[in-house]
Amino acid sequence: MQKQNIVVLTGAGISAESGLQTFRGAGGLWNGYKIEEVASIDAWYHNPQRVLDFYNMRRADAMQAQPNAAHKALAELEQYHHVQIITQNVDDLHERGGSTKVLHLHGKLREVRSSQYANLIYDIGGEPIKLGDKCEGGAQLRPNIVWFGEMVPLMEDAMELTSTADLLLVVGTMLTVYPAASLIHYVRRNTPIYLVDPAPNKEAIRGIRNLTICAENATLAVPALVEQWTKNGI
Repeated sequence: MQKQNIVVLTGAGISAESGLQTFRGAGGLWNGYKIEEVASIDAWYHNPQRVLDFYNMRRADAMQAQPNAAHKALAELEQYHHVQIITQNVDDLHERGGSTKVLHLHGKLREVRSSQYANLIYDIGGEPIKLGDKCEGGAQLRPNIVWFGEMVPLMEDAMELTSTADLLLVVGTMLTVYPAASLIHYVRRNTPIYLVDPAPNKEAIRGIRNLTICAENATLAVPALVEQWTKNGI
């Protein structure tokens, strides 16, 4: 079997099946917070304590969650093909599930960085961040998360990776959050695209070429696809 370049774009839906709540749904609230109150650069400037509290809760929840069958199947796929995951998720369930090539578009919950020196990044695992926790340069530490209102620094890397795909698998994202949603348009013209979503957004996928829809949960659809691709080829 000839190895193929498989690029996988994942969103909150795959982590939701491990018990992690999503921002979107239930009116766009998470634990009673509006997105703009806790996940924007303006929120950080106006109320850093609330932002830290929110991400401390998310970090603790993520550390308790476990990789599910979809995460593990994607890791298994590496035995047969070249697999690159591009995730909008900030948890580390892909890595803990066994995947070795994971690009985090929106940052990582288990990391903090200096609020002044963007290159000073630290892995804190599941520990909380407090006001007064500072980097060696003396600046307050903040979550290493790309918030609304900030640039997505790894977007160009993600675009380049997507353009090399022999197959694109999209799992657990409604393709409505930009710029990540635009990645689906960077594949080569004849590249097959598989979308795993129990309730696909018809407007978001309108006009997409070579699209196969798997209208099931990730924990069912992804292992089935991986089994198909490893036994019968792509």
